[in-house]
Amino acid sequence: MTRHSKFDQSEFLKPQNMIRLYASGAFPMADESSGEINWYMPEIRTIIPLNNYNIPRSFKKAVLKLNFEVRFDVDFLTVVNSCAKRKKTWISKELIEAYLRLEKLGHVHTVETWLNDRLVGGLYGISFKGAFFGESMFSEVSQASKFALVKLIEHLNEKNFVVLDVQYMTEHLRMFGAKEIPFDEYNQLLLTAYQRECKF
Repeated sequence: MTRHSKFDQSEFLKPQNMIRLYASGAFPMADESSGEINWYMPEIRTIIPLNNYNIPRSFKKAVLKLNFEVRFDVDFLTVVNSCAKRKKTWISKELIEAYLRLEKLGHVHTVETWLNDRLVGGLYGISFKGAFFGESMFSEVSQASKFALVKLIEHLNEKNFVVLDVQYMTEHLRMFGAKEIPFDEYNQLLLTAYQRECKF
């Protein structure tokens, strides 16, 4: 893993600099103890192939019984705060403020799971041309974050995106066809993605 330590942290958190760093394949995380925000660029990246993903059969059965509704970009602040509401979190207050500045430029997006007019799960990430960089998700009821992920995949395909970056492998993501690839392959996907002017 490559880590870009902070020099002047405020410079790294300016919207245009954040987009440049994301576009190069880096992503930020705040240290839980110090609050210091560093940028990371792992040599192995995890993506969900948009042309070869999987929807688990168990999820398909479960979601039929639920009355979930998907909404996009309705309540970013609640989504990101819900994602940060854990015993250990890399999503600091300063990072949330930086995301809010990015949101004003149209680069931060949410996929939200609503049930009976209540936000019960969702995810957020950063979009740049044909790439979407997934950051975090949360769930207050069973299957809510999975529902948001499936709707994100479907939405990105509809909008002709190339890359869905999910950073690190988890069993949750593996169920949906996530795979690990070397950074060189990942970088080639980004170059292809940046040839498309996709709108989330």
